[in-house]
Amino acid sequence: MNEHTPHPESGGQPSRSDRIAAMLEEQILTGRFAPGSRLDEVSLAEEHRVSRTPIREAFQKLAQSGLVEHAPRRGVFVRQASPIEIMEMFEVMAEMEAVCGRLAALRSAEGAVDQLRTANAACRAALEAGDVDAYYVENGTFHHLIYAQSGNRFLEQEASRLHRRLKPYRRMQLFLRGRLAQSMGEHEAIVEAISRGDAAEASDLLRRHVAVQGEKFHHLLTQLRPDAAG
Repeated sequence: MNEHTPHPESGGQPSRSDRIAAMLEEQILTGRFAPGSRLDEVSLAEEHRVSRTPIREAFQKLAQSGLVEHAPRRGVFVRQASPIEIMEMFEVMAEMEAVCGRLAALRSAEGAVDQLRTANAACRAALEAGDVDAYYVENGTFHHLIYAQSGNRFLEQEASRLHRRLKPYRRMQLFLRGRLAQSMGEHEAIVEAISRGDAAEASDLLRRHVAVQGEKFHHLLTQLRPDAAG
């Protein structure tokens, strides 16, 4: 019924600004750029051997994720959300994805389920290659398909918006040992529940899948930055 293409943010080859944004995300989360520090556009352009345009575009992506903020006439500064704020966002995301999964199970046509299987196959290929970054990209495609297949445009837009806010945190938890294989197993169960039209099971699986992401991220954050665990 609702055979949508992946959200434009979730598929295709990453641009230069995407790659720079991903690197800056990791550097912010692992402490190279501390909360409150100013990100210098000129020095970053020199470091990455690019013009200032992709740096500015990367800043815009980071601002959408809530990692940086623009201060008029002062520049771009790191804004690190508190662990409580991050966990609250994951809590809401888990419930939103649960609704998306329930509606997708009720509304998705066979062709839409085939799209999910294809996206999941790409995730498996990344897992088998041991490529965390590729898995992260394909994982985004998988989740955005479920949002679209809910058949509710407002829900799709809101889920996509919160997904964008949580992108750097969802990415980081994938680096924990064993998480890729665990995530892959969760994906397979989700696809099977949606393909059977089991709305309750799809909802429950997606809720737990995203809740685990939040828990894994918090565990990683306490390892990387013990001072941020409170």
